[in-house]
Amino acid sequence: MSPTLSPNLSRSQVAHLSTLLATTFHEDALTRWMIPDERLRAELLPGFFRVFVELSAAYDAVLTTPDGDAVLLFLPPGAEPDEAALDAAFAEALGEHADALRTIARLQAEAHPHGPPHYYVSFGAVRAGRQQSGLITALLCEVLNRADAEGVPVYAEASSPGGEAACRRAGFELLGGDIALPADGPVLRPMWRNSR
Repeated sequence: MSPTLSPNLSRSQVAHLSTLLATTFHEDALTRWMIPDERLRAELLPGFFRVFVELSAAYDAVLTTPDGDAVLLFLPPGAEPDEAALDAAFAEALGEHADALRTIARLQAEAHPHGPPHYYVSFGAVRAGRQQSGLITALLCEVLNRADAEGVPVYAEASSPGGEAACRRAGFELLGGDIALPADGPVLRPMWRNSR
């Protein structure tokens, strides 16, 4: 498999990858906390993930398999997204649920390491039926190889046991305590991998 870095995604590719992420994360504890209603979650998540796909694409930071069955979004060192524009895009995508996302983002920002420049892996997804086939590991290795070549670390936040396991297999270790969402919400696990 030869992953494809996609600097200029077509509208159909953005739509496909947004839908793949939305489907994969539909039952994730984080998205269930953010949008509790199942029907509404299915309706809103593609727009939510479209913002992330377009953000990563702006930094040439979308990795996909050639068949589009897996995707990994990340941001390179030094990326400085326009926070006001992002907030407006998420507000449009999520409506009244944007406040829940703002809570998540605030807690993430508080936990995010401010040390050396680093890659930030945000989301990965694999189409149902292709999971457990090493696709995400292969895409993640592309990011790790780039980071190692540049001598910089990589940061991620695992929202599921599967995500944490994939990070651990790639050499990530826990970084600090969990990011716990309010009202007995789920946790995100900050993970860090130094360059090799």
